[in-house]
Amino acid sequence: MSITVTESAAQRARTFLQNRGKGLGIRLGVKTTGCSGLAYVLEFVDELNPDDTVFEDNGVKVIVDGKSLAYLDGTELDFAKEGLNEGFQFKNPNVNGECGCGESFTV
Repeated sequence: MSITVTESAAQRARTFLQNRGKGLGIRLGVKTTGCSGLAYVLEFVDELNPDDTVFEDNGVKVIVDGKSLAYLDGTELDFAKEGLNEGFQFKNPNVNGECGCGESFTV
């Protein structure tokens, strides 16, 4: 099982955590929503839950809950800036399809 973080994503996550002033890392998870069924969730983590798995890459801890791990195994978290748009991107080898708007995916 693995989750990796590019240097650009790690730098952005570290900046967010430093500006926030606290936090163990960031939580990467999935929730049921959208046209295709699943969407990514990113949030700050202040304390671990019993079913959490912690991955550390490029100096950033990524915490994944037990239910999301099966959908996210092998995912690379990236951060990109394209023109006026910027944001985290998910390179997930488990994805079989995405909805047309790009907000949700299916495995």
